[in-house]
Amino acid sequence: MNVLRKKSVEQTLAETEESGRSLKRDLTWWDLAIMGVAVAVGAGIFSIGAQAAAFHAGPAVIISFLIAGVVCGAAVMCYAEFASMIPVAGSAYTFTYTTVGEIVAWVIGWDLILEMLMAGSVVSKYWGVYLNDFFRLVGWNINTNVTIGSFNFDFAPIIVVAFFTALLVCGTKIGARVDGALTMLKIAIVLFVVIVGFFYVKAENFTPFIPPSEPATATGSGLAATMEQPLWQWATGMTPSIYGIAGIISGAALVFFAFLGFDVVATTSEETVNPKKNVPLGVGMGLIIVLYTLVAIVTTGMVSYKDLAKQKDPSLATAFEMVGADWAAKIISFGIVIGLATVVMVLLLGLTRVVFAMSRDGLLPRSLSHTGKHGTPVRLQIAVGVVMALIAASCNVSILADMVNIGTLSAFTLVSISIPIMRKKRPDLKRVFKIPGNPWVPILIALANIWLMLNLSVLTWIRFVVWLAVGFCIYFGYGYRHARLGTGELEVGNQE
Repeated sequence: MNVLRKKSVEQTLAETEESGRSLKRDLTWWDLAIMGVAVAVGAGIFSIGAQAAAFHAGPAVIISFLIAGVVCGAAVMCYAEFASMIPVAGSAYTFTYTTVGEIVAWVIGWDLILEMLMAGSVVSKYWGVYLNDFFRLVGWNINTNVTIGSFNFDFAPIIVVAFFTALLVCGTKIGARVDGALTMLKIAIVLFVVIVGFFYVKAENFTPFIPPSEPATATGSGLAATMEQPLWQWATGMTPSIYGIAGIISGAALVFFAFLGFDVVATTSEETVNPKKNVPLGVGMGLIIVLYTLVAIVTTGMVSYKDLAKQKDPSLATAFEMVGADWAAKIISFGIVIGLATVVMVLLLGLTRVVFAMSRDGLLPRSLSHTGKHGTPVRLQIAVGVVMALIAASCNVSILADMVNIGTLSAFTLVSISIPIMRKKRPDLKRVFKIPGNPWVPILIALANIWLMLNLSVLTWIRFVVWLAVGFCIYFGYGYRHARLGTGELEVGNQE
């Protein structure tokens, strides 16, 4: 059994021309940058930041955003180098298939599915939450939730996912244009938030900037507190705690959710015109750190983090309501509804392209990788939309958010490690962009990602291990035997 068999870069590029399984190239660097911004300025900026301040870092969530942004920005460079060499659908999955081997590619592809499926479900769920919040703020007695006993079902996520699924079925370019228009509106609203919010900022809300560490039993007890404790605290026998320096790091691990836009954009490489130039440019342009920092300053300066922690689901709109600016809260709530909708589209696109790439390689059923007359995998796009909508409509969003982060960070780690491996094995490949400081910078990036992963909760790690176990069952039960490298349709890459 050769689980480390590899595809050559040449084989990978040749597959993009396979009849009935090729994607239409019509995206520009601007389309990619807008999609990256669309994802970045989404659930992270509107809600995750407020929650990280309330329950993890207090005003020091500003530092949490900076840490996450720097680590993510470094990972951007790794993705940009790979994308300039291998502009093929699948992002990190495709990169590692040519570098480390099939089993690692499977793990990273499976992690990307986790990341994008959970992220899409989280954002779709938030869209429903904020749609209902908007209805409440404007005085409309409308609710999209149906409760049967202890089970709650929200129809709103189904609506938004169905709309963008239909749009993407008609063509990626059409979806990108709609996404672009809504993203411009969203950015304008975020800038409005920052400007208006500064008028309500009070210096005393930043004190203490780094709140003293508190036992996590303040929000839970017993087994519940242990499950919510960062893994490294549990492993070292530390008492479960929040705030302090540890809270800043765990906050950074949480707000990492905000910076996954470029990762999704990299999955569209195969649909980009002149990808070796445009993909690295589009990926880099999609990373917004300054905007997040400004919003974090406003959110924590308007109201005390302790007051935010008393709210059930704190967000930007919550902060404005708490200072009596209900009129601003209405505008922000509308902006959130528009803004989160654009995120849903990009995540639907990214998830479909990862599954498409794995299917074309035979690791998942090949029937999923058929493309239609618009150059899109119609059946797969619809199937992905159905699954995402059902998860979002019926699951607790707080359960899903951390799963996004651990899937993202694990993918970033493997891509970073792959950079020095590929430099050594294929120095002949043309690289439009090169990350400086190889191999030490990529290794440091990988270690930083691992450290953030260790600051996610014990329960998140347990769920992640279960997800990987399910993935290995599928790989050894189906993927390994049906992979094109194993069936003789492709020769095993010989790049040792």
